[in-house]
Amino acid sequence: MGNFAWAQQDVEDRDDNPIAELNKNLLKIDIKEPLLQVAVKNCTDFKPAAFEGGVAVYKKTLQKFMYDYLNSDFYVLNGDFTFTLTVDQTGKVTHIEGTPKVANSTYFFDDMKYVVRRIKKNWIPASCNGQSVASQIKIKMHFSSIATDL
Repeated sequence: MGNFAWAQQDVEDRDDNPIAELNKNLLKIDIKEPLLQVAVKNCTDFKPAAFEGGVAVYKKTLQKFMYDYLNSDFYVLNGDFTFTLTVDQTGKVTHIEGTPKVANSTYFFDDMKYVVRRIKKNWIPASCNGQSVASQIKIKMHFSSIATDL
């Protein structure tokens, strides 16, 4: 029995599997600044939501997480996309929506929701006349995918 277990492991560990990954998508991400915020109507003293450490820290963190967690082998991304994050009164991102909708964008948008939720720091919520309010933040990005053979 012991020999069978070792033999099975040896077969699984071999690297001569005929079904191998022969191509890879390389992804280039350019997150545009500034991040745009939608002001609250009828507000005389609107202060936009802010990320602890500033926009540059959020942009760097988001880009790192995108490279770490986007599953870009399943879709090719080329062009401009906009993501709208809804930040509630407590500073938590409660909704993420991406546009435009293109072929396989559902998988990409689901991955982006996962990426944004992986960022554990909260936003400092927007305020209107001194009261915390929900707000929307628009993030514009440009993607370039390059398929390579390995």
